Amino acid sequence: MANTFTYIIHHFIFSSLILLCAFHESSSNSLSSLRYDYYNQTCPNIEKIIYDVVFQKLSETPNVAAGALRIFFHDCFVEGCDASVLIASNATNQAEREAEINLSLPGDGYDVFFRAKRALELHCPGVVSCADVMAIVTRDLTNRVGGPYWQVQKGRKDGLISNRARVEGNLPRPTHTVTEMIHLFQSKGLTTRDLVALSGAHSIGFTHCTAIMGRIYYNGTYDIDPTMNATYARDLRTSCPMNNTAPEIVVFNDVTTPKWFDNAYYGNLKRGYGLLSSDQNLYLDDRTKWIVESMINDESAFFDAFASAMEKLGTVGVKTGRDGEVRLQCDFVNGSN
Repeated sequence: MANTFTYIIHHFIFSSLILLCAFHESSSNSLSSLRYDYYNQTCPNIEKIIYDVVFQKLSETPNVAAGALRIFFHDCFVEGCDASVLIASNATNQAEREAEINLSLPGDGYDVFFRAKRALELHCPGVVSCADVMAIVTRDLTNRVGGPYWQVQKGRKDGLISNRARVEGNLPRPTHTVTEMIHLFQSKGLTTRDLVALSGAHSIGFTHCTAIMGRIYYNGTYDIDPTMNATYARDLRTSCPMNNTAPEIVVFNDVTTPKWFDNAYYGNLKRGYGLLSSDQNLYLDDRTKWIVESMINDESAFFDAFASAMEKLGTVGVKTGRDGEVRLQCDFVNGSN
């Protein structure tokens, strides 16, 4: 009886180890499928084709970089970097784009991804995934507005699932504490340093007034959030009056250099000019304050950390093989329209 019990225990442990190894092998295979030269033979001009689209779109819509960055981030944190956020809803499915937190994602951000994909389809039909398009477009846009440049690995497949119900709990909220954000980023394989670096994306773009009303009208009164610079808060009230919470009213994330990607965002936090409480808290928490300080003092350190974090972000939950496909249109799974 004892020998039988020992055999069962050993067999259970051995089986568990096999499953664990299989999981790690699967994860490793997904990442190893990404290569810098993935399209060298099948679509050698991919980088130039995308760059030309980005250049044209920026000339039309200078604020598109911030929107694309946000959409790419929202995509990778839900289902992984598989372009599932681009899928449109249909009669039987409410896609990720319908989630409350995604309703404010800008149309111009979606448009630049769709344009780049259409341009590639003319040159290399059915070859380049929408997920890879998103990664390259986001890099080029960031670089064109002053940010760093990084090499993008390619070979992602497009996801087959996009569901509104899967969004909640996978994206940071403006009211999240540092602890909540650290745990969320860790769940995606990202470090606290990655969290602080990626938050620097708020160097560009804007935020809807509805996200900051509780700070500039603290607890529904005319008080000001004590972690916020009072003069800055009163200035924001000009754009965001208490009795007008129309969703289209917005304010810049970075009061200093709102249209240029730089490290001014971190200096703003030190002065109490963080627009969102989740931003300002990065300077108030000892676990992140020292990282913020390092990026205030050295823009190149911020750029290096941001580029590294974006490369890591781009590998989150990548799809390979039958887990995905190369969509012919980014807003529809193949065969669904």
